[in-house]
Amino acid sequence: MHATSPTTRVWVIHPFHAAVLGGLWPLYLGTLLSDYAYWSSHEIQWANFAAWLLAGAMVVTTLALLCALVGLARGSRAVFYVVALVVTWCVGLLGSLHHARDAWAIMPGALVWSAAALFLALLATWAGFSSLRDGGAR
Repeated sequence: MHATSPTTRVWVIHPFHAAVLGGLWPLYLGTLLSDYAYWSSHEIQWANFAAWLLAGAMVVTTLALLCALVGLARGSRAVFYVVALVVTWCVGLLGSLHHARDAWAIMPGALVWSAAALFLALLATWAGFSSLRDGGAR
């Protein structure tokens, strides 16, 4: 008698994808903390720092989104992860446009956009690492 077990394909996260996804939320956290520092100290350099951190976060979010779309095209079923990244990217873009305003005009909206982007980045990171397995884990 020959016994066969059904094989299920485990989608493995690529190391580059994991590194990009892991670097996503610290940049949004830095943006939120810089916005808070600007709100509490009125020092314009904090607003500039937040804008640059947000630009870096947008680049990293774009790379993570590209990796997720490649994984989706290869047959991954992580649709919620891709949607979470798209929403994070859109909120980050709106926050970036808000940060382009002049000096104190960005407050308090910049704090709200940064907090929303951080929450969505945490959600996307959680969704990405929970839906994409590492190695032979099931």
